[in-house]
Amino acid sequence: MYYFAYGSNMNPDRVAERGLAVVSVEGAVLEGVSLAFNKRSGDHIGGHANIVCAPSACVEGVLYGLRDADQIQRMDRFEKTPVNYRRERVVVQTAAGAQAAWTYVANRAVIVEGLKPTRAYLNHLLAGRSYLSPQYYGWLAGLACVDD
Repeated sequence: MYYFAYGSNMNPDRVAERGLAVVSVEGAVLEGVSLAFNKRSGDHIGGHANIVCAPSACVEGVLYGLRDADQIQRMDRFEKTPVNYRRERVVVQTAAGAQAAWTYVANRAVIVEGLKPTRAYLNHLLAGRSYLSPQYYGWLAGLACVDD
């Protein structure tokens, strides 16, 4: 059982704080989508990460190997599933090949175009640096934030 994180859960410390029992961590790429910060937050200003269909693009992230199938249900609570995000099965590419995993996609009702992340939120993504390519990390680090 695997979980692919492309947003704030790319921060391994955040995942540990949320109590997920993880047995492995590695970088992975999800093809055919691009990263957007178009998920409205009910808690603060700024957009949260989402993936949107983009056939020629890809999103890098962190692939967590979970101790057992029940672990992904723990993450549902933090992602406010099914209200804010829905959990979907995807196939990501790793150094060892293709791997099926769960990920989260924002529901249409919480999507607002034109949002930017807060610096604090973006820092969670940047905490996954060791699992990202230098190019992708550089792109993330250069994103404008709502509170810059």
